[in-house]
Amino acid sequence: MSDQPPPRSPRPDGPRRPSGHRARAGGSARPVPGPTSADPRDGGPTPTRPLPRQEQEPPERPDQFPPQDPGARRSPGGIRHQAPAAAPSSSPGGRPPGGPPPGGPGPPDGSVPPARRARRRSRVPRPVRLCLTLLALVLVVVLGWGAGLMVWADSRIDHVDALSQQEDTPGTTYLIAGSDRRDGAAVSDDGTEGARTDTIMLLHRAPNGSSYLVSLPRDTLVEIPGQGRYKLNAAFAMGGAALLVETIEGFTGLTIDHYVEIGFDGVAGVVDAVDHVNLCIDQDVDDRRSGLQMTEGCHDVGGEQALAFVRARYFDPTADMGRQQRQQQFVGALMDRATSPSVLLNPVSQVRMAGAGSDALITSEGTGIIDVGRMALTARSAMNSGGTLSVPIADPEFQTENSGVAVLTDEEEIATFFAAIADGSAEAETGG
Repeated sequence: MSDQPPPRSPRPDGPRRPSGHRARAGGSARPVPGPTSADPRDGGPTPTRPLPRQEQEPPERPDQFPPQDPGARRSPGGIRHQAPAAAPSSSPGGRPPGGPPPGGPGPPDGSVPPARRARRRSRVPRPVRLCLTLLALVLVVVLGWGAGLMVWADSRIDHVDALSQQEDTPGTTYLIAGSDRRDGAAVSDDGTEGARTDTIMLLHRAPNGSSYLVSLPRDTLVEIPGQGRYKLNAAFAMGGAALLVETIEGFTGLTIDHYVEIGFDGVAGVVDAVDHVNLCIDQDVDDRRSGLQMTEGCHDVGGEQALAFVRARYFDPTADMGRQQRQQQFVGALMDRATSPSVLLNPVSQVRMAGAGSDALITSEGTGIIDVGRMALTARSAMNSGGTLSVPIADPEFQTENSGVAVLTDEEEIATFFAAIADGSAEAETGG
């Protein structure tokens, strides 16, 4: 045992090296020869020699070991102490067979539930979310109800081959004919054969958005293709809707896009479906021929009186001219009533109106309930903007050879009048 103290560590606060070791630059501490072992042959001390370099244990490298488990710890001597290994498992997720998953019991079928995600709180208040959900449900119900009602009403409309093959003109043109067929309950059989058209209206929406509603006097003297010169309503009696369309196209220069025929018997049903319409008259009337009985002023009337209102003419000294104004007033009143909240928001009224309207209509091929709805909106626009016009008349009491008294028009004035309607430049006027 040497009397010298063991060498100190190069670091002032480092540990002291054990006796018999020395440090070599670039190497590790190795024992030096000393009386640490004995030769068994002579019992004397034998110095301990260092092992050759190839026999020394190579230094540890990080890639020689698998990733260290977080639960492992290293002893002061460099020996790793691993955490106890988990028992082998054949179930998914590495858990023991039959054992519950970490965090609590799992599903009874043994499957592993997906990891739960943290639920973020919505920034929209709960009452607002409930209102939006309710609004979406109401919207779905309303749209579904409206679509179903339209399909049902569209399937009830009768169609007729009425349109011609003439070249189309700009804008959208509707021909509205009021037919007084003698096969309904509202129009009594007076001995007249076939059907007549007491009401003929031309509704046009120009490309610039202007809308016009023009009443064509049924006694207007026109050229009927293949027949000669007769009153306008004679075209319907001679050849039905197709000949009436062809005659009006020749008279106005406008191509008809949609033909809509309204039976007078159906007019009363439509008015009763919306409960009433508000009509005004400027004198007391008691007309036995039409059945109109009204006092001066505005009144809410039902279907029977509304039908008499649009058909009456004999009490009026202006005859067809006054009737045209009353017919235009009726169209506007019906549109206002049909689009009122009390009708639009009432499912019962909707069904009644759709049923009565589809029963009263005969349209051209390809003209459905959506086109009829657009026609109603165009008519209302024309009424509200003052786009109700009257045909220029040269002689309201022109005596013909075969047709009695007729309404005579000037061809040049008619051409100019309908050309302005076609391009939307016609001056609007207020109907009576």
